[in-house]
Amino acid sequence: MPYAREPAVAGWFTGEGDGFRLLGTRCPACASVFFPREDVHCRNPHCAGGSLEVVPLSRKGRIWSYTDSRYRPPSPYVSNPELPWEPYALIAVELAAERIVVLGQAAPGITVAHLAVGMEVEAVTGVLYEDAETAWTVWQWRPTGVTE
Repeated sequence: MPYAREPAVAGWFTGEGDGFRLLGTRCPACASVFFPREDVHCRNPHCAGGSLEVVPLSRKGRIWSYTDSRYRPPSPYVSNPELPWEPYALIAVELAAERIVVLGQAAPGITVAHLAVGMEVEAVTGVLYEDAETAWTVWQWRPTGVTE
């Protein structure tokens, strides 16, 4: 069992449990919000831009679309070829406050049979993969009201 938990992508999320949040950036000039974070300039073509600020994003949103992945993706995706492949659901979630769509994996045990467009989901911490020393964490989407 790994002894350390590390983000698979540094700076894209923070916290654990109810304090878990994806981190985006907001342009103070036009109020556009971006995820993944944009650290260079505002991507809104109608904005003169300015310095971007890091902001925590809404933890909850509604399913915009979803699908399942039934094949083992090629490298650089990390998976153990000695273990059987387990399909997983991918969910595109619209964050109403930010008016953006964020893609992520469904939490373990959640399949496309559990999902519907418009369903409320929340961002939770999940494990992408583990090595001998570390559990590499990511965000995952889980329908609200479902406990781990």
